[in-house]
Amino acid sequence: MVASTSVNGARFRLYALSGFLCFWLLVICLRLVYLQIFCYGEFERRAQHQQQRSFDISPKRGVIYDRAGRELAMSIQVDSAFVVPSEAPDLPNTVSLITRITKEDPRVVLADCRAHKTFCWVARKADAETIERIRSLNLQGIHYQKEPKRFYPKRELAAQILGYVGTDDQGLSGLERQFNQQLQGKPGKLMISVDARKKWFASVEKEPEAGNSVVLTVDQNIQYIAERELERGMEETHAIAGTVIVENPHTGEILALTNRPTFNPNIRKEIKNEALKDRAVSDVYEPGSTFKMVTLSAGLEEKITRPDEVFDCQMGSIVINGMRIRDSKPHGLLSVADILAESSDVGAIKVALRLGEDRFYKYIRAFGFGQQTGIELPGETRGLTKPVERWSKVSIGAISMGQEIGISPLQLASLISTIANDGVHVPPRIVAGTISPQNVPQTIAFQPAEGTRVLSSLTAAEMRQMLQGVVLHGTGRKAVLEGYSSAGKTGTAQKVDPNTGTYSKTKYVASFAGFAPINDPQLAVVVILDSALGLHQGGQVSAPIFQRVMQQSLEYLHVPHDVQFPTGGQTLLAGRDVPESSLEESSPDHLGASLDMAEAGLAPAPSSSPAGAAKPSPIAAQVVPAALLTRKIADIPTSGTAKSSSTTADLQLANSLPPTSDGAASKKLPESGTVVLDVEEGGIEVPSFLGKNLRIAIEAAQEAGLDLDAIGSGVARDQSPQPGAHVAAGSRITVKFGR
Repeated sequence: MVASTSVNGARFRLYALSGFLCFWLLVICLRLVYLQIFCYGEFERRAQHQQQRSFDISPKRGVIYDRAGRELAMSIQVDSAFVVPSEAPDLPNTVSLITRITKEDPRVVLADCRAHKTFCWVARKADAETIERIRSLNLQGIHYQKEPKRFYPKRELAAQILGYVGTDDQGLSGLERQFNQQLQGKPGKLMISVDARKKWFASVEKEPEAGNSVVLTVDQNIQYIAERELERGMEETHAIAGTVIVENPHTGEILALTNRPTFNPNIRKEIKNEALKDRAVSDVYEPGSTFKMVTLSAGLEEKITRPDEVFDCQMGSIVINGMRIRDSKPHGLLSVADILAESSDVGAIKVALRLGEDRFYKYIRAFGFGQQTGIELPGETRGLTKPVERWSKVSIGAISMGQEIGISPLQLASLISTIANDGVHVPPRIVAGTISPQNVPQTIAFQPAEGTRVLSSLTAAEMRQMLQGVVLHGTGRKAVLEGYSSAGKTGTAQKVDPNTGTYSKTKYVASFAGFAPINDPQLAVVVILDSALGLHQGGQVSAPIFQRVMQQSLEYLHVPHDVQFPTGGQTLLAGRDVPESSLEESSPDHLGASLDMAEAGLAPAPSSSPAGAAKPSPIAAQVVPAALLTRKIADIPTSGTAKSSSTTADLQLANSLPPTSDGAASKKLPESGTVVLDVEEGGIEVPSFLGKNLRIAIEAAQEAGLDLDAIGSGVARDQSPQPGAHVAAGSRITVKFGR
């Protein structure tokens, strides 16, 4: 019995031990199943994190070509140095030695290396000299990898157009930024593995795909000409900034676009923010007298005037809403063509008053002002324009001579190109197209944007002839070319002093916009200089740069001469040697507020008049319509007095003029001799519509050059203004009809 009990106890202990061992084995198996199956992904991720690390391999960025296929921006293979921290016996010392060469902060690099135990860049895309110096140290744990690096073979050439990229090959400005997605391609994968003995192995897991290339409309040689001549002009004038744009007026292709100051995109550390600005598309400035091209072309297109119509410029003085505006020099009788050639503010204001606000604003918008051109460059401005509802009483006069409106240099280039292109506005473009990375030659056909007609062919032809007169005998005589006819317009605008918010007395923006040859314009060129010292008028400092850029560009393009060289080697027109004073055009006065104030909707108070002075006449009383029916344009004087000639001057003006400023009674105009007109009140005398029916009243208004606003029907009972009042041509007369 005792033996049986002992056997049973031993057997129980055996069973208990076996059960425990089986249970423990089951637990271990379940744990292994859990770790090997359910936690496999997590452990694999941890192992890869300890042993492997993948890095993006920068793809070869696409090339940027000029219109002839010459590389302006390209990528080259360079060495990048990296360290495997686990292989470096003395990591702090290794980092210290390398950063002495690369000029980087050793603390930042060391912290980065300690955070990434398997891989850390220490000299990425460095130059050959830097890599060679690092190699000479023969440091343990330092390795090298080939990577593409952006390189600009022409250095500063077209820097603002191209822009530049960062270390990671991301575009940061210019076309590099605008077309970053097309240029950068798709990155590859580099795998770094470390075994148990701390040995590393590198393998390319995925090859990078090269990006597409971009072809520009820019011509490298014309770009170089523009940059060289702009640099020369800025050295001569000590201007703080400048812009030159060369455009094909027929297609809108930008052949050159240059700005100063500039930068070398190969040296990122030396790039300054002010040099990155592409002033051609992002600067906003008051155009000054160049905007008279809009004023006069609108007047011609609306047929409210003609090139040979003569206006009395009142010895270069006019009063608008109690504010006097004066020309740079006194002008008497000037034809519309001479108003443009002599850049008369008074004449431009009179044309604008006759044109009217609504029609004037329509052409401002039609020429593209107040809206982007759509060029493929980042940061383009729309400019600053106000709708008619926000114009003050003097806005039409101010805008007519290029004040109280802001435009960009590119918009000015588009304006002059529209006139050169027979009145058709073609938006400017600087990218011809993109091409895929192939080893075979490819052809890009530039497709210009659809054009919009702004002016009729007749008006455009008249404007081209008038602009040629600016160069031949006006303020643009320093733009005369050798062997080519040329046309253009000068402009000089005072800058706004940021400290006072008013116009500066010493800072000016000088500009010249022109094209050549006259009959078949091949190029349009715009030159703008900011704050030139000494001589600062557009005809003095910008026109010579235009002349040099245009002359060399036409010769480079092998454009046939359209002006014959006379014998003796002399140029046909030696008009560039003229007194500097004869090229002055900017007015010492301003209508309305500065550009910033005008955009804010503020207007200045009228200037005070001395005690006892006669009250200035209102704006409508400043237009003096003058017509020469039988006098030839060649006989029209451009000085302050009208000199008699052999041709009889049939001046059809009113025989009775208002008193002059000194109180002398007006006299009947003689048919010959010297006539001086100093008109402070004039315009069209409003006829009486009282007692007339609607049809007769409309005919009478049209005959007088007025717009009739009829209210009611029947016979005219009342009108405003009253009969006998003087108003500007095209003014609206309100007439109430009744039965």
